[in-house]
Amino acid sequence: MTEVERPADDLNALAKGGRTNIIGFMLRLVARLPFLFIAGRLYGPDTLGTFARAVLFAEAAALLATFGLKRGLSQAFADTDRPHVDIVIDCLAISLGASLAVTAILLAFPDWMFHGSTPTRFERLLPCVIFASAWADIMLAALAYRRNVRAAVTARAIIEPWMISIAAGCLYPFAPHDGLVIAYMVSIVAALAASVVPFFRSYGFPHGWRPHPGKIATLARRNAPLAGAEALEWGTRNVDRLIIFLMFEPRIVGIYWTAQQVASIPGKLKTSFDPILGPVITSSLAKGDRPGVANQVRQVGFWILAAQAGLALALSIPGEAVMGTFGPEFVSGTAAMAFLLTAEAAASTGAVCESALVYIARLQNLMISIGMLFFQVGLSLVLILVLRNGGWPTSYQAAAPAAALLLSVGMTSVIKASYLSRLLSARVSGFRLPLVWAALTAIAVGTVFTMLPKRFEWTEIVIGVPAIAASYLFVLFRWAFGPADRALFKKMPEAEAAALPV
Repeated sequence: MTEVERPADDLNALAKGGRTNIIGFMLRLVARLPFLFIAGRLYGPDTLGTFARAVLFAEAAALLATFGLKRGLSQAFADTDRPHVDIVIDCLAISLGASLAVTAILLAFPDWMFHGSTPTRFERLLPCVIFASAWADIMLAALAYRRNVRAAVTARAIIEPWMISIAAGCLYPFAPHDGLVIAYMVSIVAALAASVVPFFRSYGFPHGWRPHPGKIATLARRNAPLAGAEALEWGTRNVDRLIIFLMFEPRIVGIYWTAQQVASIPGKLKTSFDPILGPVITSSLAKGDRPGVANQVRQVGFWILAAQAGLALALSIPGEAVMGTFGPEFVSGTAAMAFLLTAEAAASTGAVCESALVYIARLQNLMISIGMLFFQVGLSLVLILVLRNGGWPTSYQAAAPAAALLLSVGMTSVIKASYLSRLLSARVSGFRLPLVWAALTAIAVGTVFTMLPKRFEWTEIVIGVPAIAASYLFVLFRWAFGPADRALFKKMPEAEAAALPV
């Protein structure tokens, strides 16, 4: 396949970030599954559903508190001669103000988070960690600007998931009702600690920093469109959870949340690329190199699409066996998990295109996202009501929001890729035809394992998942990868290898 030439430093930066993110994904996968197993087997779907509802509000509040500054940092750095550490402190000041506002609201109205249940005194304290999550995101974005992805991998893929898993397991005998919420708070504080240390090592401490309300207000105003875009992207990915919470009992909520957690792991590949892709895109735009931006979007888009499609196939083909590991009750969430995994792959192109659109067409990107979010909500409600009136089982009704999400994000990807392609006068989609052959091969291999007798179901996970992934990757490597793609797998220099977590 012909590769369009691109600056070597940009490709190396993207490839290095890609290598580290692949390692981070594997670490996150290994660390996240124990928590789901502990939560499902020990606490059960009802307690898990209550926890999931509370965490939804905490995550939304933390996202609002970052105020788009994760993406806006690179542009803020480029537009000023002030020390970068001062800019980050300004961002943390904005985030703290927003955090205090949303924390006060949630502390005053805890029923929003714990609808239908009475929160314990520890559960009521959940909003107090909102600032910690927001600050960690901003500091990790600042580190990624300096090409330090290791810090994000360490904080988000090692410390945070392992801490919540260990804490949840240890707390169950003493706090079977609120142990999950306490474990979540412990993990967020631990992730902040893991972000603060490398941040100050890299940027140093601010000297002579003083709050400048005018500059801070200007920074906040400039980032408002980015904050809106991030909120809408998050809303698109999580409005299905809100609909499930409002229309189904906690048991169904817990099962759906578990399916979403499995499906969201591949989605971290894209979000962890944002801090690397953002500075590269802004650098190319500053030079007026729009073809270069298209190349970067197309390259990263292919990497993420290929990875997420492979993971969707490997986890959804033996879906019943995968969900069954968390408990027999969770098998009913198989259809939802399959839709959600496929939606992550379908959303990848649009999400990567948005990394460029937020810099060159913010308002238009925002309007597209708003329109598709309304479409998704409407379609979700219609599908649920149609299935409910038709007497379909609850498990099928609960999968309807996931199906609506798949259709919505797929359409969004097509629209945003077409629009960005027109703006840049170049193709931006990362889709390549060999992806189809790789998928068909993986489906054929996976079908063999799903046809085995029930007593051999364990082989679907132990042997089937690796076999599906291996067959998919073989076709991909053989017929889809070009020289730029193989840069991902070149032998790392000693300095780069030393930067990876151990």
